Amino acid sequence: MHQFDEDISLTPQEQSFFTGTISDNWSINGNPNGGYLMAILANAMSQQSDKKSTPILTANYISRCAPGKANLSVETISQSNQFNRFQAKLFQDGKEKTRATGTFSDEKSGCYFERFEASAPDISPLNECIQIPPIPKYTLFNQLDARLEPESAGWMKGHLSDRSEQKGWVRFKDDRAFDIFSIALIADSFPPPVLASQGMVAWVPTIEFSLNIRKIPETKWLKCVFRTRFINCGLLEEDGEVWDEEGSIIAISRQIAQFRKK
Repeated sequence: MHQFDEDISLTPQEQSFFTGTISDNWSINGNPNGGYLMAILANAMSQQSDKKSTPILTANYISRCAPGKANLSVETISQSNQFNRFQAKLFQDGKEKTRATGTFSDEKSGCYFERFEASAPDISPLNECIQIPPIPKYTLFNQLDARLEPESAGWMKGHLSDRSEQKGWVRFKDDRAFDIFSIALIADSFPPPVLASQGMVAWVPTIEFSLNIRKIPETKWLKCVFRTRFINCGLLEEDGEVWDEEGSIIAISRQIAQFRKK
Protein backbone atom coordinates (compact mmCIF):
# COMPACT_ATOMS: atom_id res chain seq x y z
CA MET A 1 0.00 0.00 0.00
CA HIS A 2 1.26 3.46 -0.87
CA GLN A 3 1.85 5.83 2.03
CA PHE A 4 -0.94 8.16 0.91
CA ASP A 5 -3.49 5.34 0.81
CA GLU A 6 -2.50 4.27 4.29
CA ASP A 7 -2.74 7.84 5.58
CA ILE A 8 -6.26 8.51 4.26
CA SER A 9 -7.63 5.09 5.25
CA LEU A 10 -10.75 5.00 7.42
CA THR A 11 -12.41 2.36 9.57
CA PRO A 12 -16.22 2.23 9.31
CA GLN A 13 -18.04 2.31 12.62
CA GLU A 14 -21.81 2.45 12.93
CA GLN A 15 -23.68 3.67 9.86
CA SER A 16 -22.23 6.90 8.40
CA PHE A 17 -19.44 7.15 10.99
CA PHE A 18 -15.72 6.49 10.56
CA THR A 19 -12.51 6.68 12.51
CA GLY A 20 -9.08 7.46 11.14
CA THR A 21 -5.68 8.88 11.96
CA ILE A 22 -4.39 12.16 10.61
CA SER A 23 -0.78 11.53 9.67
CA ASP A 24 2.13 13.93 10.06
CA ASN A 25 3.44 12.82 6.63
CA TRP A 26 1.55 15.58 4.77
CA SER A 27 2.19 18.66 6.88
CA ILE A 28 2.97 22.30 6.17
CA ASN A 29 4.91 23.86 9.04
CA GLY A 30 3.68 21.06 11.28
CA ASN A 31 0.00 21.46 10.33
CA PRO A 32 -1.83 18.85 8.21
CA ASN A 33 -2.15 20.07 4.62
CA GLY A 34 -5.67 21.24 3.70
CA GLY A 35 -5.77 19.14 0.55
CA TYR A 36 -4.80 16.08 2.58
CA LEU A 37 -7.68 16.76 4.99
CA MET A 38 -10.03 17.20 2.04
CA ALA A 39 -8.88 13.82 0.70
CA ILE A 40 -9.79 12.14 4.00
CA LEU A 41 -13.24 13.74 3.98
CA ALA A 42 -13.72 12.85 0.31
CA ASN A 43 -12.82 9.24 1.12
CA ALA A 44 -15.52 9.12 3.80
CA MET A 45 -18.16 10.56 1.44
CA SER A 46 -17.10 8.29 -1.40
CA GLN A 47 -17.60 5.23 0.78
CA GLN A 48 -21.24 6.29 1.24
CA SER A 49 -21.83 6.89 -2.48
CA ASP A 50 -22.67 4.46 -5.27
CA LYS A 51 -21.52 7.18 -7.69
CA LYS A 52 -17.77 7.70 -7.71
CA SER A 53 -16.93 9.96 -10.64
CA THR A 54 -15.55 13.52 -10.93
CA PRO A 55 -16.64 15.06 -7.66
CA ILE A 56 -17.15 18.67 -6.72
CA LEU A 57 -15.64 19.18 -3.27
CA THR A 58 -15.68 22.13 -0.88
CA ALA A 59 -14.02 22.18 2.53
CA ASN A 60 -14.33 24.77 5.28
CA TYR A 61 -11.48 24.79 7.79
CA ILE A 62 -13.07 25.71 11.08
CA SER A 63 -10.06 25.31 13.35
CA ARG A 64 -6.61 23.82 13.17
CA CYS A 65 -6.22 20.04 12.99
CA ALA A 66 -3.29 18.14 14.41
CA PRO A 67 -1.77 14.74 13.67
CA GLY A 68 -3.63 12.09 15.62
CA LYS A 69 -6.94 10.30 15.92
CA ALA A 70 -10.03 11.71 14.20
CA ASN A 71 -13.71 10.87 13.93
CA LEU A 72 -15.79 11.54 10.84
CA SER A 73 -19.52 11.61 10.15
CA VAL A 74 -21.26 11.67 6.77
CA GLU A 75 -24.76 12.94 6.06
CA THR A 76 -26.62 12.38 2.79
CA ILE A 77 -27.96 15.67 1.43
CA SER A 78 -29.68 14.35 -1.70
CA GLN A 79 -29.57 11.54 -4.26
CA SER A 80 -30.72 11.62 -7.88
CA ASN A 81 -30.13 9.76 -11.13
CA GLN A 82 -27.13 11.99 -11.88
CA PHE A 83 -25.70 13.12 -8.55
CA ASN A 84 -25.23 12.12 -4.93
CA ARG A 85 -24.57 14.96 -2.49
CA PHE A 86 -23.07 14.60 0.98
CA GLN A 87 -21.82 16.57 3.93
CA ALA A 88 -18.91 15.29 6.00
CA LYS A 89 -17.51 16.52 9.31
CA LEU A 90 -14.13 15.81 10.87
CA PHE A 91 -13.77 15.92 14.64
CA GLN A 92 -10.79 15.83 16.98
CA ASP A 93 -11.07 15.84 20.76
CA GLY A 94 -14.84 16.17 20.42
CA LYS A 95 -14.60 19.43 18.42
CA GLU A 96 -15.49 19.92 14.76
CA LYS A 97 -12.36 20.91 12.86
CA THR A 98 -13.27 20.67 9.17
CA ARG A 99 -16.56 20.40 7.29
CA ALA A 100 -16.90 19.43 3.63
CA THR A 101 -19.56 18.92 1.00
CA GLY A 102 -19.21 16.62 -1.97
CA THR A 103 -21.15 16.01 -5.15
CA PHE A 104 -20.41 12.72 -6.89
CA SER A 105 -21.64 11.75 -10.35
CA ASP A 106 -21.90 8.72 -12.60
CA GLU A 107 -19.26 8.17 -15.23
CA LYS A 108 -19.46 11.04 -17.67
CA SER A 109 -21.33 10.41 -20.89
CA GLY A 110 -20.65 13.92 -22.22
CA CYS A 111 -16.86 13.67 -22.40
CA TYR A 112 -17.00 13.38 -26.17
CA PHE A 113 -17.41 17.18 -26.30
CA GLU A 114 -14.52 19.38 -25.24
CA ARG A 115 -13.97 23.09 -25.65
CA PHE A 116 -11.01 24.73 -23.91
CA GLU A 117 -10.78 28.51 -24.04
CA ALA A 118 -7.47 28.33 -22.21
CA SER A 119 -4.50 26.02 -22.59
CA ALA A 120 -2.12 24.26 -20.24
CA PRO A 121 0.51 26.52 -18.67
CA ASP A 122 3.81 26.90 -20.48
CA ILE A 123 6.30 25.36 -18.06
CA SER A 124 10.01 24.77 -18.55
CA PRO A 125 11.25 21.18 -18.93
CA LEU A 126 11.59 19.19 -15.73
CA ASN A 127 15.38 19.40 -15.66
CA GLU A 128 15.20 23.20 -15.77
CA CYS A 129 12.69 23.54 -12.95
CA ILE A 130 13.62 23.86 -9.29
CA GLN A 131 12.68 21.00 -7.00
CA ILE A 132 11.29 22.02 -3.63
CA PRO A 133 13.77 20.44 -1.21
CA PRO A 134 12.92 18.62 2.02
CA ILE A 135 12.20 21.24 4.69
CA PRO A 136 11.88 20.52 8.43
CA LYS A 137 8.19 20.39 9.49
CA TYR A 138 7.14 20.55 5.79
CA THR A 139 6.78 16.79 5.39
CA LEU A 140 4.53 17.16 2.34
CA PHE A 141 7.66 17.62 0.22
CA ASN A 142 9.15 14.39 1.52
CA GLN A 143 6.27 12.65 -0.26
CA LEU A 144 5.80 14.79 -3.37
CA ASP A 145 8.26 15.69 -6.12
CA ALA A 146 7.23 19.29 -6.80
CA ARG A 147 9.31 21.32 -9.26
CA LEU A 148 8.74 25.04 -9.73
CA GLU A 149 9.21 27.15 -12.82
CA PRO A 150 12.37 29.18 -12.11
CA GLU A 151 10.40 32.42 -12.38
CA SER A 152 8.04 31.15 -9.67
CA ALA A 153 10.84 30.06 -7.35
CA GLY A 154 12.72 33.34 -6.97
CA TRP A 155 11.12 34.03 -3.58
CA MET A 156 13.17 31.18 -2.09
CA LYS A 157 16.28 33.34 -2.60
CA GLY A 158 14.69 36.73 -1.99
CA HIS A 159 14.03 37.54 -5.65
CA LEU A 160 10.41 38.64 -5.89
CA SER A 161 8.13 38.73 -8.92
CA ASP A 162 5.58 41.25 -10.14
CA ARG A 163 3.03 38.42 -10.27
CA SER A 164 1.61 36.26 -7.51
CA GLU A 165 1.89 32.99 -9.41
CA GLN A 166 3.27 29.52 -8.78
CA LYS A 167 3.53 26.98 -11.56
CA GLY A 168 5.38 23.77 -12.12
CA TRP A 169 5.31 19.97 -12.18
CA VAL A 170 4.30 17.49 -9.49
CA ARG A 171 4.07 13.74 -8.89
CA PHE A 172 4.26 11.30 -5.99
CA LYS A 173 7.82 10.26 -5.19
CA ASP A 174 6.63 6.66 -4.84
CA ASP A 175 4.92 6.84 -8.27
CA ARG A 176 1.41 6.38 -6.88
CA ALA A 177 -1.21 6.77 -9.63
CA PHE A 178 -3.62 9.69 -9.44
CA ASP A 179 -7.26 9.44 -8.36
CA ILE A 180 -9.85 11.80 -6.89
CA PHE A 181 -8.25 11.70 -3.44
CA SER A 182 -4.72 12.44 -4.60
CA ILE A 183 -5.92 15.25 -6.87
CA ALA A 184 -7.39 16.93 -3.78
CA LEU A 185 -3.92 16.81 -2.27
CA ILE A 186 -2.16 17.95 -5.45
CA ALA A 187 -4.47 20.95 -5.84
CA ASP A 188 -3.21 22.25 -2.48
CA SER A 189 0.41 21.14 -2.71
CA PHE A 190 2.21 24.18 -4.13
CA PRO A 191 3.44 27.12 -2.06
CA PRO A 192 0.91 29.99 -1.93
CA PRO A 193 1.18 32.16 -5.06
CA VAL A 194 1.50 35.29 -2.91
CA LEU A 195 4.98 34.17 -1.85
CA ALA A 196 6.21 34.93 -5.37
CA SER A 197 5.40 38.64 -5.00
CA GLN A 198 5.48 39.18 -1.23
CA GLY A 199 8.14 36.76 -0.02
CA MET A 200 7.78 34.67 3.11
CA VAL A 201 4.67 36.24 4.57
CA ALA A 202 3.73 35.44 8.15
CA TRP A 203 0.61 33.38 7.52
CA VAL A 204 -1.70 32.35 4.67
CA PRO A 205 -4.19 29.92 6.29
CA THR A 206 -6.95 28.59 4.06
CA ILE A 207 -10.52 29.36 5.12
CA GLU A 208 -12.35 27.63 2.27
CA PHE A 209 -11.15 25.34 -0.52
CA SER A 210 -13.28 24.31 -3.52
CA LEU A 211 -12.24 21.76 -6.12
CA ASN A 212 -13.90 20.46 -9.28
CA ILE A 213 -12.25 17.33 -10.68
CA ARG A 214 -12.99 16.93 -14.38
CA LYS A 215 -11.14 13.69 -15.18
CA ILE A 216 -8.60 11.25 -13.78
CA PRO A 217 -5.17 11.60 -15.40
CA GLU A 218 -3.09 8.73 -16.66
CA THR A 219 0.19 10.60 -17.07
CA LYS A 220 3.07 10.35 -14.59
CA TRP A 221 3.37 14.09 -14.02
CA LEU A 222 0.82 16.86 -13.60
CA LYS A 223 1.30 20.50 -14.60
CA CYS A 224 -0.12 23.06 -12.20
CA VAL A 225 -0.58 26.81 -12.04
CA PHE A 226 -1.93 28.80 -9.11
CA ARG A 227 -2.58 32.56 -9.17
CA THR A 228 -3.63 35.30 -6.78
CA ARG A 229 -4.85 38.62 -8.20
CA PHE A 230 -6.49 40.43 -5.30
CA ILE A 231 -5.20 40.97 -1.75
CA ASN A 232 -7.24 43.26 0.44
CA CYS A 233 -8.97 43.45 3.82
CA GLY A 234 -6.81 40.60 5.08
CA LEU A 235 -8.03 38.12 2.46
CA LEU A 236 -6.84 36.71 -0.84
CA GLU A 237 -8.00 34.19 -3.42
CA GLU A 238 -5.95 31.44 -5.04
CA ASP A 239 -7.20 30.13 -8.38
CA GLY A 240 -5.69 26.88 -9.58
CA GLU A 241 -5.55 24.68 -12.65
CA VAL A 242 -4.25 21.11 -12.78
CA TRP A 243 -3.39 19.66 -16.22
CA ASP A 244 -1.98 16.37 -17.44
CA GLU A 245 1.05 16.00 -19.70
CA GLU A 246 -1.19 15.68 -22.75
CA GLY A 247 -2.81 19.09 -22.28
CA SER A 248 -6.15 18.00 -20.79
CA ILE A 249 -7.61 19.87 -17.85
CA ILE A 250 -7.81 17.64 -14.77
CA ALA A 251 -9.14 19.97 -12.08
CA ILE A 252 -9.86 23.60 -11.26
CA SER A 253 -9.77 25.03 -7.78
CA ARG A 254 -10.30 28.15 -5.71
CA GLN A 255 -9.16 28.90 -2.21
CA ILE A 256 -9.96 31.81 0.06
CA ALA A 257 -7.24 32.46 2.61
CA GLN A 258 -6.22 34.98 5.22
CA PHE A 259 -3.24 37.20 4.50
CA ARG A 260 -0.95 38.34 7.27
CA LYS A 261 2.27 40.19 6.53
CA LYS A 262 5.24 39.89 8.86
